Amino acid sequence: MTTGNPARTLAEELRGRPDTALAELLRARPDLLTPVPGDLTQLATRAGTRASVVRALERLDRFTQQTAQALAIAPDPCPYDVLAGLMGDEPDTVAALPRAVAELRAQALVWGDERRLRLVRTARELLTPQASGSPTGLGPAAGEVAMAMSPGRLQQVLANAGLPTTHDPVSAVESLTALFSDPKRMADLLDQAPPEAVTVLGRLMWGPPYGTVSAQPPSHVRWLLDRGLLLPTAPGSVLLPREVALHLRDGRAHRSVAAVPPEPVAAGTYGMRVVDATAAGQAAVAVETVEELLGQWATASPPVLRAGGLAVRDLKRTATALDVTEPRAAFWVELAYGAGLLASDGESDERYAPTPAYDEWLALPAAQRWAELAAAWLAATRAPGLIGGRDGKGRALSALGEGLDRGAAPEVRRAVLALLAGLPEGTAATPDSVVARLRWQRPPRGGTPAEGEEEDLRTRLARWTLEEAELLGVTGRGALATHGSALLSPPEAGTGEAAAGAGTARDTRAPDAQGRDAGGANAPASGAATAADAADAADRPSPRTRPRVGRPSDNHAAPPPTTGTDAPAPATGATLAARLGTAAAPEHPATPAEARAAALRAAAALAPYLPPPVDHVLLQADLTAIAPGPLKRELADVLGVLAEVESKGGATVYRFTQGSVRRALDAGRSAAELHDFLTAHSRTPVPQPLSYLIDDVARKHGRLRIGAAGAYLRCDDDALLAEIVADRRAAELRLRHLAPTVLVSPTPPDVLLARLRAMGYAPAAESPDGAVLVARAAAHRTPPRTPPAPVPDGPPAPDATLLAAAVRAVRAGDRAATAPLRTSQAAHTPHTPQAPDTPPAPEAPGGLPRTASAETLAVLQAAVLGNAAVWIGYVNADGAASQRVIAPVRVEGGYVTAYDHTADEVRTYPLHRITGAAELADDPS
Repeated sequence: MTTGNPARTLAEELRGRPDTALAELLRARPDLLTPVPGDLTQLATRAGTRASVVRALERLDRFTQQTAQALAIAPDPCPYDVLAGLMGDEPDTVAALPRAVAELRAQALVWGDERRLRLVRTARELLTPQASGSPTGLGPAAGEVAMAMSPGRLQQVLANAGLPTTHDPVSAVESLTALFSDPKRMADLLDQAPPEAVTVLGRLMWGPPYGTVSAQPPSHVRWLLDRGLLLPTAPGSVLLPREVALHLRDGRAHRSVAAVPPEPVAAGTYGMRVVDATAAGQAAVAVETVEELLGQWATASPPVLRAGGLAVRDLKRTATALDVTEPRAAFWVELAYGAGLLASDGESDERYAPTPAYDEWLALPAAQRWAELAAAWLAATRAPGLIGGRDGKGRALSALGEGLDRGAAPEVRRAVLALLAGLPEGTAATPDSVVARLRWQRPPRGGTPAEGEEEDLRTRLARWTLEEAELLGVTGRGALATHGSALLSPPEAGTGEAAAGAGTARDTRAPDAQGRDAGGANAPASGAATAADAADAADRPSPRTRPRVGRPSDNHAAPPPTTGTDAPAPATGATLAARLGTAAAPEHPATPAEARAAALRAAAALAPYLPPPVDHVLLQADLTAIAPGPLKRELADVLGVLAEVESKGGATVYRFTQGSVRRALDAGRSAAELHDFLTAHSRTPVPQPLSYLIDDVARKHGRLRIGAAGAYLRCDDDALLAEIVADRRAAELRLRHLAPTVLVSPTPPDVLLARLRAMGYAPAAESPDGAVLVARAAAHRTPPRTPPAPVPDGPPAPDATLLAAAVRAVRAGDRAATAPLRTSQAAHTPHTPQAPDTPPAPEAPGGLPRTASAETLAVLQAAVLGNAAVWIGYVNADGAASQRVIAPVRVEGGYVTAYDHTADEVRTYPLHRITGAAELADDPS
């Protein structure tokens, strides 16, 4: 076992990695970037903190987690051969193990060469079996438990096991551990065990490793206790030592090893034309539904609850109006909100209404409108499936309310779509097989839930994604459509973890997110991506051309991993790599520019499948009109007022009624205008019944006039007024004669208008000057609003620019921390002689150089004259100290202007904030 600081030893390995490997480490573990580490030692230390290690372990696939768990129970350091023995000798496991070790090394969870693999200390502490067991089903080592036993009891155990007694507990424990670790002696000992004792060991072998015993245990249990094969941990509790369990398991750490991810099960296969046409039809319905929803809310805006969100009664009313279920209505509402088309108006009587962006959205072609919705859905962190449930405090979760953000939602959606993209064209996968694959890629923290238990969040998100993708038209009949595949940015469409997820044989796979080729033949052990890999990936065929689903032939040859951080990882065969995939690779969210480009590609792919807007309808004799496709905006607006929508689909059916015609007249149109409109936009003659309906309603419309008194009702026809007064249904209106042609009522005008229309009359409202009031519903709009910002799960993913800058800063800081200093006096000029035994510049606490002000000034001036780099300590205005390597250019006025190698830019530093300066033995520039 090596000695020294583990973090510094890990830092030395990180120091040998190329910049691309460091960038991939920071991309995979973005929490290491906040703030940017000062040097590689800080990076290694931060990579070993508990919170960071827990997050990194949770993002590993199942097999890589099992490999880490095996390393936690292995000797430290662990040779690769010992690890391979713990994982088993199945061909799939042998072939997959090098990839898992390389992944752990790339994540800075494992360091060392193949002879001395080391799991970082924090990961070992998290994964080491405790008294309650572990994922491996193993308990603590015999030495950890036996040290709590009395010395006399230890000697009795040694004697009963046939071992010589010792003089101290330490040597006794070592002797017992050596017995349990010797397969031959253990086999001889177990051959003497009673059959019942062997049965007890078999029950505890695969875990949990603890059990309970009575004060007077049976003879076979007493036999196990006397020989240390069961060790007491507390009164009435016993534990199977780890070494004994490993012997019983033939040295295997896991009962079953998930080296190969589960294959997606095909639910059906369809032609791509069928899939695209089905998805395009649903995409058109999605656009129409959102448009209908926002059109209704523009004139009848629902209020915002005091606690925020949409009331249940308003959600039910919306579901009824859209003719969908409440969960689907909640999805459409959340979709419009996530796309920035819907928001609260912010008034004192706060209501939800369309935003100005809705008007811009309406002006777009249908395909682009759908792409805007789909892109917003793909990136949103809000999960509509949670609506109707309760949060951790027992509060109900409402649509548009708080508590619906789940940072994992975008990642799960992309993983599901990428998994579908990896299947052969037109193939749909069963939801359970998709969920099983995602659980392998990212195992749930509490394990697979038992039957009847609630599924974990990621599983529910995956199931909701499949439903929502079908509802939105991203998939058709469960298979990913062409325009749905276009939503994924090029690096994700069929590559990485989910594209490999189909498990098909294909040698033309793109590299995964770590930059490793799927074939594995030239994959760097550190998992670094190179520019050549990226260029090669761009030229490779699309995963949509996969020929079949199935497991290819195995390639089990897997040499042990190579030493060094820059050496290539062993080849595992292209066909096997296609089965293994790269589930542990971190997900790289698309940048806004990439997402926008993907949306444009999706719109272009969808456009050919959407029918062009039509400018005509087909009028029928039964007072209906058939729109043979989506109507142009102007025609749809007028027809939506003049008729009622009776049914939707590929062809929308409108029905003309007295109420709908009266609504058009109330909107200010005359009967002649309605006749002209229908004649101009109908491909069939206007039916006589429809003409009669319009003329009849127009003749009655406006004969009765209602104004404000409370309300008055006037009409030139006294007989009509007398008929209304005599009508029993008008009794509650309390109408009375004010003049021969005028009735008055205490009822408000709008109520009186509605009641008389319900009685079958056609009154019209009038203004104080006697003109007919045109009833047009005011379209409510909110002030300009931005779409809700996604709530990420943990630190945001860094972009390439940030990664490059961070790597440069860490390298420069590490160079400053490790650069050798000259052993000459710090304060000198080229004209000042130096003593041969002058000590180096002293350092302040924390490793910063400490020199007097005059000496610091002299070192900086000498560096300017000699064009040399120096090492300085610097304390900023916030009191944060750092060390930097700078190349001074000018020293004057109390400031030094220099090129900062740490920041890779020219900066100016006040001299009074520099703690000291020292020359470097070699110029790092």
